[in-house]
Parts: sequence; structure tokens; C-alpha cells
Amino acid sequence: MRDLFLAVLIALAAVTPLTTTHPAPSTGVDRFPGWPQEFRGNHLTQLPLTERELTFGKDFPGKIGRFSDGENELIIRWITRESRKLHPASDCFRGAGHSIAPLPLHKDLDGALWSCFRASRDHQEIRVCERIFDENGGSWSDTSSWFWDAARGVSDGPWWAITVAKSERRA
Repeated sequence: MRDLFLAVLIALAAVTPLTTTHPAPSTGVDRFPGWPQEFRGNHLTQLPLTERELTFGKDFPGKIGRFSDGENELIIRWITRESRKLHPASDCFRGAGHSIAPLPLHKDLDGALWSCFRASRDHQEIRVCERIFDENGGSWSDTSSWFWDAARGVSDGPWWAITVAKSERRA
């Protein structure tokens, strides 16, 4: 009986973090600061969202924008609460039929780390890098770390997720 009690107690302890909910941060969608006007010194031009992005964005806790800086295509997401709706870009590319090859982490000129991968399909290669950050200096190069920090209240958000895709020539 004691072993059964311990097993139940351990099981409850294991799932409690998954069932704990945090109230939405006080900075909701109504507090959206607007899209950035530039990226790495280049002016951003807003592009229309694709049908897939529009469908995905219906239940997204925040806003989604698509942009070009003249060299890269960017998907910028502003997120108001932790959510599994924010997932790695590699999942989207894989779902669209690309093969994925992980690349080393990239450190930008500001010292921020970006996770990167190469997506290939139909003789086209795209280098994709992404990161998530908050206004308080928090930064994540992968969505899983971000999600658990957000779920535990380590960061209260809102957060920005930036995905940068650049076509590359195949050798």
C-alpha cells in the first residue's frame, strides 16, 4: 500500500508542472508596440501572410507578421503568453516537404545566439535562423527552453520570436 501511495505521489509531482497555469501577462495584445521598422540596419517591408500563416495565426496568442529586408524573408511573432503554438521553424519547413540539416548556433554582432538549419527541397536551399527574446534581456535560441522558462514564470513576456530565411545557391 505504501508503494502504491508513493507511486501516485510521484506521478502527481511529475504532471503538476504541466497542469499549472499562469495568468496571462498584463501586457496583452492590446499593448502591441507595433512591428519593427528595420532589421540589422535594413528597412523592413511588410508582406502579406500566406494562407498557411493566416490559418496558423487564428489561435496564436499574439501577432504574426511577414517581412522582407531586401535580402531575407522574416517571420516576426509577438507573443503574449507561453504557448505550444510557437514551435521551431524546422517543424514548418519539414511539414512543407523540406529536408532539414541542423547548423551550428550563430552568434550575431550583438552576441545573441540564433539556432540555425538548412532547409532543402527541389534544388533550393534556404538558411534559416531563429531566436526568441523579451524586453528584459532574456534570450532563447530554441522554443523548448523558452516555453519552459515562460511556463515557470522565469520570463513574463511579452516575447518576440524572429525567424530569418535566406535563399542560398546550391553548389
